[in-house]
This record gives sequence, structure tokens and C-alpha cells, in this order.
Amino acid sequence: MKRTFFAILYYVLFARLPSSKFPIIGNISKYFRYICAKNMFKKCGKNVNIERGAYIGKGAKIEIGDNSGIGINARIIGPVEIGNNVMMSPNVMVIANKHGYKNRKIPIMKQGIFEEKIEIGDDVWIGAGAIILPGLKIASGCVIGAGSVVTKSFGDNLVIAGNPAKIIKRR
Repeated sequence: MKRTFFAILYYVLFARLPSSKFPIIGNISKYFRYICAKNMFKKCGKNVNIERGAYIGKGAKIEIGDNSGIGINARIIGPVEIGNNVMMSPNVMVIANKHGYKNRKIPIMKQGIFEEKIEIGDDVWIGAGAIILPGLKIASGCVIGAGSVVTKSFGDNLVIAGNPAKIIKRR
């Protein structure tokens, strides 16, 4: 019940407030969205920033660590575990759901939706418009280039980019 109340509060009022970078009122916006996140998320660290327009569902399957942020108009559909000090740019999509499609005798829309947890390590930067697909692990220290489509898991301290994303270099 409490989660639903804060979800309604978030979507009706606080998701529409200006970005945290907006002069004066930005800090107030950030504070109200943080209060909602603390009451919606499965786990919410300290100094978390949920930006304007972010879609986070009811948040029940989202875990986020200290000093991490969800970018403007980002879309996070859990189960998702986000580490500490993660920067997420605008319009990022982290989607842990996928449709069944293997049985050709049943329409895809009737084969159900399955969840595969996404894990994002500490100190990760996700560029604008990046898409992270279900069941993947992005290890600590990674940088994901803008517009990348991440289709497989990656190890520590890598710069990855492209569609599909591949290793560009090591940090």
C-alpha cells in the first residue's frame, strides 16, 4: 500500500518537476523524487538522484546503491540491481523483461513475459540512449557509449559501444 501511494505521488507530481540541474528548484525536485524512490524501491542507497520523467514502474524490483542516478526520461523495468556511483544519462533503457516466442503454434503475445535480472556494478557510466537487455551483468568500472545496445555481459573496467555493443578499449 505504501509503495503504491508513493508511486502515485511520484508519477502525478514529482516525475514532472524540473531536472535536478534546474536552478534553485532542482534540489527540491531531487529531494522529493528521492523520498519516493526510498519508499518504492526494494533497496535505495544514500544520495540517489532520480531525474525528471524517469519511468521506474512501482520500483519493487529495483535496487540502487549510494550516489547513483537514473537519467532524464530513462526507463528501468526490474528486476534490476544498480551499484554505487552509477551515472545514467538521459533516455537509457534497462529492461529486464522479455517475451516468449519459441512456440510457433502460439501467438507471441500469448507466450508470456519472463524476467531476467540485470546487474550493473559500481562506478559505471551509461551513455545517452543506451539499451541494456535482460539477464546481463555489466561489471564495475565500465563505460557504455551513447546509443549502444548491450546484448551480452561484460567484465570490469571496459569501454563498450555499438550495436551490438563490443569492447572498444580497457579503462
